[in-house]
This record gives sequence, C-alpha cells and structure tokens, in this order.
Amino acid sequence: MNQNKNLGVAALAVWCLVIVAGCGSTAGEGSHPGTASVSGAAQTGASAGAQGTTAPVERVRLERSALPQLVKLPGQLASFEEVSIFPRVNGYVKNVWVDVGSHVKKGQLLMELEAPELEQATTQAKEKYAQAKLDATISEQNYERMRQAAETPGAVSPMNLASLKAKADADSALSNAEKANWQMEGAILSYLRVTAPFDGVISERNVHPGALVNAESKDGKPMLELRQVDHLRLQVDIPEGIAAGLQDKDTVEFYLSAYPGQKMIGHIARRSDLVNSQFRAERMEMDVYNHDGKLAPGMYADVLFDSKGNPSAFTVPKTAVVTSTERKYVIAIRDGKMVKVDVATGNESASKVEITGDLQPGEEVVAKANDETVP
Repeated sequence: MNQNKNLGVAALAVWCLVIVAGCGSTAGEGSHPGTASVSGAAQTGASAGAQGTTAPVERVRLERSALPQLVKLPGQLASFEEVSIFPRVNGYVKNVWVDVGSHVKKGQLLMELEAPELEQATTQAKEKYAQAKLDATISEQNYERMRQAAETPGAVSPMNLASLKAKADADSALSNAEKANWQMEGAILSYLRVTAPFDGVISERNVHPGALVNAESKDGKPMLELRQVDHLRLQVDIPEGIAAGLQDKDTVEFYLSAYPGQKMIGHIARRSDLVNSQFRAERMEMDVYNHDGKLAPGMYADVLFDSKGNPSAFTVPKTAVVTSTERKYVIAIRDGKMVKVDVATGNESASKVEITGDLQPGEEVVAKANDETVP
C-alpha cells in the first residue's frame, strides 16, 4: 500500500511540472508580440516624423540700433615728459648734486663737469676778440681822420682813402667773427653745468665724481634720467572697431593694481590717428594729475569706458552669428531661401551683438543658427 501511495505522489509531481512548463511556454509566446508592438510604434513614430511638416525657423527682423558696452582694456601710466641726460662735451664728472628719487625744479643745477682745455679755449677766444676789436677801432679812427682831411682838395688821394676804408671794414668783420667764436666757446663751456629742463624726479643715476664722460658715445647709459611725475599719461591701445566711437574729452574710469577698488577718473586728451597694423588698435592717451604723489610711471591700470556703439549697425542675438575657422556670418531669409551673409561684429552684451555687412533694415535672419544650418 505504501508503494501505491508513493506512485501516486510521483504522478502528482510530474503533473505539476507539466502544468508549470505549459505556463512558461505560454508566457514566452506572449512576450514576442509585446516587443514587436514597441518596435512597430517606434517605426510608426519615425514614419510620422518623416511625413510631418518641418517646424518653422525662429527669425529676427533687422533694425539699426547701437549697442552700448562697458569696455575694459589694459593700460599703463607713463611720465608726461621724460629725458635721458647725456654729456654734451667730453670731460670729467666734478660734482653730482642729485641722486635717485631727488625732486628737482626746472633750471636746478644737477651736476658739474670739468674740462680744462675748454676753459683755456674760451680764454684764448676772448683774447683774440679783444685784439681784433682793438685793431678794428684803430682802423676806423685812421679812416675817419683821413676822410676829414680829404675834405681839403688835393690833401689825400682817393685811392688811399678807399684803401683805408676797406681795411677798416675788414678789421670790423674780423672783430665780429672773433666775437662769435668767443661766444661759441662760452656756450660750449656752459655745457659743463648740467641743469634740469623741467620739474621732475631723478629716476636713474649712472655716474659719480671722477668718471670720464664722452659726448660721442652712442651706446652708453645716460648720466641721469629725469621724469615728470606730477603730470602723467595714461596710455591705452583701443581696438579700431571701438576707437571709432570715442571722442576727445570722453570720460574714462580706471583702476590701478596698486590701489584695488579705488576708482579714478581721466579724460581722453590725445589720439594717435594711426591704427597699429599688427594689433589693429589705436593708441589713446588720458591726462592724469598726480599732485599728491601717490601714482608713479609704469603702474598697470584697468581702463573702463563706455562704448556708445555703432548707430549704423544691426543688433541681433549672439546665437544668430555663426563663427567658423574661415568666416563669420548670419543666415538671412531672402525670397524664401536661406543665404549666408558675411558680417563683422562690434559691441556685445551677454546675449546680443552688433553686426555690419551686406544687410538691409527689415530683412530677417535666423535667430538660432549654427554651422549645420544648411541654406
């Protein structure tokens, strides 16, 4: 009986396995139709997309308008006047009355040279002039006496009188020449005293008493460097596209690295009217007065100024301009067709940019273009 019971249990187990296998087979067959429906839906969607209407392109109508921009450019302070002082004559340094950092006034004695041969030459020229002047005086007196005597008929021959007149004139000319030579030697002698050509500060000193200086040396260092510091130049190189919109007397703000956060004001005073062919920029200068002595030549500055923009330009979104390795262009809509039009850009903001090119007011361009947008 136990054997029959075991057989019944085994048969029941086999029957359960058959039922489970049948359910698994049915589920597997149901899964194939589900995958096909997803694929079919995808194909149907793709087919619908291919057959559907293309979405309209976003456009922008062109209107002339300038785009103001706050421009930040690097600049540098420079002395309004500066000079390298070289010797005008050969000689030895006798005294140097200034040093680096000395503030001097115009005409102040800076240093003295000594050259004994120049002093002797000046003395000699002075004596020659004195002798020539005396000879000229005697010749003039002789001629005057003979001229008075010649008023008596037959007392003096006309030839003798003319000869005395010629000698007096020659001696007078020689006296004038010797005077000029003496004055020239005196002028050369004055070069031994070196004075300041303007108010400023000594920024470099390269000589000391006893040194031999040579006026003919072209490659040597200057004896002294003098710079004006109470009046400075702020020099900035401005791109030509921006420089065209700036005018003389325009206000400029700038900040110095030496004084962070301290705003300073200047005004455009000079412009070179020459665009550098290498950097495509024009040099402009602002006058900066330094009466308190806080500023110094060579200081770096961040210069800020308002660029008013180009009133003949068009302002478009930045996304409308496509920049490639070869060109910069927008895509215009003309007669229902897309056309690439080369442009040049000007001022720009976070989202807009100025453009100029073969475009007319009222035309439309693609607002969001890229190099894959095919005209």
